[in-house]
Amino acid sequence: MPKAFVFDLDGVITDTAEFHYRAWKRLADEEGIPFTREDNEQLRGVSRRQSLLLLLKGRVLPDDQMEALMARKNDYYRAYLSEITPRDLLPGVGAFLREARACGFKLGLASASKNARDVIVKLGIADLMDAIGDGYSVSNPKPAPDLFIWVAGRLDVPPAQTVVFEDAEAGIEAALAGGMYAVGLGPPSRVGKAHLVLPNLDGVTVSAVLNALPEKP
Repeated sequence: MPKAFVFDLDGVITDTAEFHYRAWKRLADEEGIPFTREDNEQLRGVSRRQSLLLLLKGRVLPDDQMEALMARKNDYYRAYLSEITPRDLLPGVGAFLREARACGFKLGLASASKNARDVIVKLGIADLMDAIGDGYSVSNPKPAPDLFIWVAGRLDVPPAQTVVFEDAEAGIEAALAGGMYAVGLGPPSRVGKAHLVLPNLDGVTVSAVLNALPEKP
């Protein structure tokens, strides 16, 4: 029986993908690099450094230049984040989190974002999270399972009793590699390897999720 739910942030709890796109697009335009919304889709669920490497499309830069570019992008992104309020929770998320807490489940956040803590504070759900894993927590990003295992450890729940909610293929792969249940939110073409695929959490109940999961992850 699962004892903990662990959530990715972008695309699961809230949709900051547009802010990420605008920040990367601004950086790319300033650097004279073609960058489209289709390119941005390839950055879903991966770390800031890996995102920059994908944006550079094979160009190799000295580490100090890489750090400077990442810092600029993050400055742009954080400026956009100032617009976030509790109204930016995705449909159904608040109700699902409250029901899960009422049912006795431990809740955790596992996001590649180094701004994750600031975002959930602005969303008004920081007090619902028993553990927060972000871009500072582990060295190996998704699709490595390290971040999810780190959060499960902070929750004191075995991976096999942990349910991960993800919207990115890399995140689903990470959950499966960690021996956890995986609930994919989004199109099957992207999250189809999950144990359960849903369009989003709107109208979803804890019992519906538990009843749809297999006996073992």
